[in-house]
Amino acid sequence: MDGLFQFGLLAFISVFTMVNLIGVIPVYTGLTAAMSEKDARNVAYKAVFIALMTLLLFAFTGGFIFTFFQISVNSLKVVGGIIFFMAGYDMLQARFVRTKADNETVKEFAKDVAITPLAIPIISGPGAITAAIVMMNDSPLMMQKLILVFAIALVLLITLLFLLSARRIIKFPGESGNKILMRIMG
Repeated sequence: MDGLFQFGLLAFISVFTMVNLIGVIPVYTGLTAAMSEKDARNVAYKAVFIALMTLLLFAFTGGFIFTFFQISVNSLKVVGGIIFFMAGYDMLQARFVRTKADNETVKEFAKDVAITPLAIPIISGPGAITAAIVMMNDSPLMMQKLILVFAIALVLLITLLFLLSARRIIKFPGESGNKILMRIMG
């Protein structure tokens, strides 16, 4: 029992730190600033659901996929590092905002930003995916695998709650504070 609790705590902390809730909020508010409250909520729900499916897919099949394509975890870290560098650079410039094309509806725009960049790579980025894969591969017991799935779901539920209240949270630091937070996270 004690070993399962320790594993659960390790799984929760590992996934929680890789998801980086503080870094998600300024990106989410920046991308959904021009949307209605309802559309922004839909983006949050969709982004968290896609992130959950992505993390679970990689947790259960990641080892096989990496073996099949002969990809190492280090390769994932390099590619993820490049993606995070580009996202971080945009955040450092306080301009992490994808603009809506003229012929694109709000629904299409919301659908796009929910998938990329919010769900992948911001919420379920290379760090979270790698943590899910490594922890699943290091879990010989079925109970450990279930605890990992629960930890991933719990972290993403907390992420959803933060995203749903992000507009209220971001009012405290204001627009300048949002840019500062975005630059710090970048």
